[in-house]
Amino acid sequence: MGFFDLQVNGYAGVDFNSDELDQERLEAVCKRLLEQGVDGILATVITDSLPQMEHRLKRIAQLHSVSPLIRQVIKGIHIEGPFLNPSPGFRGAHPADAIQPATEENASRLLEAAGGLTKLVTLAPEQDPTGRVIRMLSDQKITVSAGHTDATLDQLKRSIDSGLSMFTHLGNGCPGTLARHDNIIQRALALHDKLWLCFIADGAHIPFFVLKNYLDLAGVEKSLVVTDAILAADLGPGNYRFGIWDLSIGEDLVPRSPDNSHLVGSAITMPRSFKNLCQHVGLTTEQAQLLLEINPKKTVPLQ
Repeated sequence: MGFFDLQVNGYAGVDFNSDELDQERLEAVCKRLLEQGVDGILATVITDSLPQMEHRLKRIAQLHSVSPLIRQVIKGIHIEGPFLNPSPGFRGAHPADAIQPATEENASRLLEAAGGLTKLVTLAPEQDPTGRVIRMLSDQKITVSAGHTDATLDQLKRSIDSGLSMFTHLGNGCPGTLARHDNIIQRALALHDKLWLCFIADGAHIPFFVLKNYLDLAGVEKSLVVTDAILAADLGPGNYRFGIWDLSIGEDLVPRSPDNSHLVGSAITMPRSFKNLCQHVGLTTEQAQLLLEINPKKTVPLQ
């Protein structure tokens, strides 16, 4: 099986959002991923000031251009933010002071910095009420995903008409307590025939029985699994720095904010995700392969 992961913020001690990212560190990550059966990933750059995001995107693009190994593994870039819902709970680990409405000008700045490597952009549809940014991205063959959002059902439908085709880590990027019926999870599930639905299969972001319910409804044919891994993935318990967060990760390997109010990415690997899907969710090998390899490769332009 050749895993394909659409959301990797870092791995094996290396933070893709660090200003110290260099070729040696990134190649070490790529070697480790190949050893674990991961054929490809999207390196994920998360919300920060636009100049900081541009700097990090340019750095990844520059390293990608000079290293065959990096090009082999990193198939493109996933930009998650800064066009997200700024409310507590919905913004998750993304810094509130850097979140902003979506504009074509700022989206173009990020795309230019990424040097043509952008394959996926996660944004909140309510930050693009006209759908212009979604349409601009979609017209450039970039997959647009809703995430960290409280978009209404009508907003989601209008965004789909503009080119939205995915939902990022459904069941997360939202408050722990939601309205009983009309909430963002139910709205996304109601549109499962029009959206690829992404999930994290570590048992912490979504309990396994809940993930099974989601997959039973949406179907494995329209679903996929990402890790949302941070630098702690493939390491173990310890103290880590990711973005603005100082994290202490315990034996459960779940990165939580210091106040325990939300999760900060994950420390899971794709092989562990495969094991969880088969052992704890009850999927067959073929179904797990759809979620971890076949479907992810369908959702983004890899040529």
